[in-house]
Amino acid sequence: MIIRPITHKDLDILFRIAMESGPGFTSLMPDKDALARKIAHSMASFERQVTSPGDEHYLFVLEDEQTGDILGTTAIEANVGHTRPLNHFRRNTVTHHPRDPDRRRSVETLTRCNHYSGYSEICSLYLRPEFRQANAGKLLSRVRFLFMALHPERFSDKVIAEMRGVSDAAGQSPFWNWLKTHFIDLEFSRATHLVGTGYTDFIDELMPSHPLYTCLMSPEARAALSQVHSHTRPALRILEAEGFQHKGFVDLLDGGPTVECALADIYSVKASLACKVRIDELPVGANNDYKSADYPQNELVLIANTATTDFRATVTSRVSGAPNPENPGCQATDTLSVSAALAAKLRLGNDKLARILPLNQTVSTQTQNIATELRYAH
Repeated sequence: MIIRPITHKDLDILFRIAMESGPGFTSLMPDKDALARKIAHSMASFERQVTSPGDEHYLFVLEDEQTGDILGTTAIEANVGHTRPLNHFRRNTVTHHPRDPDRRRSVETLTRCNHYSGYSEICSLYLRPEFRQANAGKLLSRVRFLFMALHPERFSDKVIAEMRGVSDAAGQSPFWNWLKTHFIDLEFSRATHLVGTGYTDFIDELMPSHPLYTCLMSPEARAALSQVHSHTRPALRILEAEGFQHKGFVDLLDGGPTVECALADIYSVKASLACKVRIDELPVGANNDYKSADYPQNELVLIANTATTDFRATVTSRVSGAPNPENPGCQATDTLSVSAALAAKLRLGNDKLARILPLNQTVSTQTQNIATELRYAH
């Protein structure tokens, strides 16, 4: 398995993934023209010389190098709210203070807002069900943090993830159904398609700007607030283990939670390390699974080169000399021994820098069973 930036040749499989993921996965919609534009935008973003985050969108695919199959996708928005508003509902508690203190009452409201302007967003995480395997979910989820640690100038110092909210097998959202009944006569699939393809005018035109009292909602809509789709729970647990927290902002369409964390506080950013590469010249025909007394199997690590357009990353246990992230003396000059085959796969050269993330640390232990279940986030 290897992570790489998306290219034009991936359009057909990206369209298939958008179809597979179903309604509510607004970051990938089954619209070939929109997906082609997304791919072109991503490729241009990787190529840009960036000193501060703008409207860049970085879309990666997880590829099986042996078969050429695309196993999944994952992405980063550099600066949400840059070209169009990112709308949420904020959950608030309002307390009414009548003269008679015995009649004091607190009620919850939802208020439309654009709180998350200028944040970076991780999104489009999808692992195709037929390709679930050990470490695939970890690689898709955590590679984004490795890329952000490599190129912090391209991203905000605060990161969010919008988690897919509750919907049934038919694509019906109880939260949206309540909104549809009272405010917006659009099917959930149509509303998510409009948002996913960049049309958000209907939100300002039709969505209420005044606070909504949650006590007036249907029990099903109220129960869906801040809850995630059953397929999204593993992804949420991975992010919580990374340090992400829900602060009361929910999606405007399905009521799913948005979680956030400072970039510097994300576990995988803190635990990743820069190392100088030394390529081991192994016998002819050997690959990165080669084992010998001189090249022992070591701990599992996520390893990436430091490029942008030529970015490559994978999970392997066939490296040696990896520094201990618990050791404060580790510096970027620590040397990592890598097989010639693995170096070629990752486009690494002698004395070049790679970034590694040991996966047997605490956060990995908490999520080792979660990542193989992972299918999709928002």
